[in-house]
Amino acid sequence: MTDRRSVLHATTAAAVAAAMPGLARAQAFPNRPIRLICPWTAGGTTDIVMRSWAESASRILGQQVLIENKTGAGGTLGAIELTNAKPDGHTLAQLPHSVFRIPHMQKVQFDTTKDFTWIICMTGYTFGMVVRAESPIKDIKDLVAFAKSKPGEFTYGSPGIGTSPHLAVEEFAAKAGIKLSHVPFKGVADGLQALIGGHTMGHSDSTGWGPQVEAGRLRLLATYGSKRTKRWPNIPTLNELGYETVSDSPFGVCGPKGMDPAIVKALHDAFRKVIEDPAVLQMLDKYDQPVIYMDTAAYTKFAQETFVAEKGTIERLGMANKS
Repeated sequence: MTDRRSVLHATTAAAVAAAMPGLARAQAFPNRPIRLICPWTAGGTTDIVMRSWAESASRILGQQVLIENKTGAGGTLGAIELTNAKPDGHTLAQLPHSVFRIPHMQKVQFDTTKDFTWIICMTGYTFGMVVRAESPIKDIKDLVAFAKSKPGEFTYGSPGIGTSPHLAVEEFAAKAGIKLSHVPFKGVADGLQALIGGHTMGHSDSTGWGPQVEAGRLRLLATYGSKRTKRWPNIPTLNELGYETVSDSPFGVCGPKGMDPAIVKALHDAFRKVIEDPAVLQMLDKYDQPVIYMDTAAYTKFAQETFVAEKGTIERLGMANKS
């Protein structure tokens, strides 16, 4: 009996000792400010929403969460930053849908399926196509008619090659049998400036264009979600118009590969509280971003499956890297 008790005590002590380093690291985390990389321009939809996350997370974690903008390369610069970061939880990033697509289109400096920790998915986007208010193109039917009569003459901007607002329009164009000319920008601010200035004819992006639509300077032709938005209930989706195009690009917070599970859990739990914060929910609602929650396991599964699915999309659109 004594021997059995001794074995049990020894086994328990060994298990506790093995868990202690992870527990100690989690209890000490975070011990300095956290960098949360936004791979889009300051003042854009994603940047504004992520700053609300950072403010909320700073209170919850007891350390400052600082937004750092790394723009360009279709939103993949945050991914590159993560491949060079220590997996200690103090460097995080938003990984947009382009990290699932661009590797199928060109060589990149990361492996989407191996180089990241998918901590928590929090939200997604409302995307849409806008034109200037004085444009003769009043709706998607007009756009299709124009593009059929003048192939390639309709120019539209997006936040970059391989981003969701780009690929959704290319998918729509393929289904409609039309050819459009894409002009990539670093973010919504640059793209809208080009549109308003008459340098492009349309812009495809998340709802950073919303205030311009509401002010009557831009016209919204369609959104790309599975259903109409609460904010613009009279605007149809591409899907309901018969073009079988749906895009909402779920995203959240990610870290480098090899993170301690205890730190991953601490971050997951903190950011889970962030998307319950009324101030954050108000900001998400303002920019038409629904809560799309996935825990670490579900988000990791989603990432693996999406990477494979996007390979098929890129190949179908004829945009796959041939080298």
